[in-house]
Amino acid sequence: MVLAIKFHGRLGDDPNEYGNSRCWIIREVENSLRRLSTDWIDLYQVHRPEPDTDFDETLGVLTDLVRQGKIRYIDTSAFEPSAIVEGQWTAERRGRERVVAEQPPYSLLARGIEREVLPVAQWYGLGVLSWSPLAGGWLTGRYRPGAEQPASSRAERQAARFDIAAPENAAKLAAADALAVLAEEAGLTRVQLVLALVLEHPAFTWAIIGPRTFE
Repeated sequence: MVLAIKFHGRLGDDPNEYGNSRCWIIREVENSLRRLSTDWIDLYQVHRPEPDTDFDETLGVLTDLVRQGKIRYIDTSAFEPSAIVEGQWTAERRGRERVVAEQPPYSLLARGIEREVLPVAQWYGLGVLSWSPLAGGWLTGRYRPGAEQPASSRAERQAARFDIAAPENAAKLAAADALAVLAEEAGLTRVQLVLALVLEHPAFTWAIIGPRTFE
């Protein structure tokens, strides 16, 4: 098992209960280790950039945690290409531990990272962990034109984004239908075809999926 944990998000109303600062990272890594009854975290992930905290401060405390044996590797998520480069340069110039992977969104409906993020990651030899390769379920066939709106906690939080009757989502439905034809011709399910796009891409290390059941 590879244990990966993110930090950054707000966990309370206190202004110090979120972010990428030394104080918050030390506090939360200790909390995670205690809650999970483990001595180390394999991959500790900076969930988002934080403009108010110098990335050198973030890398500095993560470097200390690596050297203490509490974390093993550092990852970033949803970083712009310039921020990825800044992290590599900061590590080299300041003697910090290097970020070894980036976790961007990627699917047939969201391919923007092909322009710069993937080339930069390949240049620096970073692993790439794709999140939402199924486009939040749009590419699975769950959403159908004229069908009843599927219920989900995601749709409850972001109703407009998952409304099958919304005109702006028509392109998603059309793409899913076209994908179904290609998948049938290839003798695959839609999910298999979509995940293969990521898993066979030379820039990606693996795809993150969120199954409800083991099967």
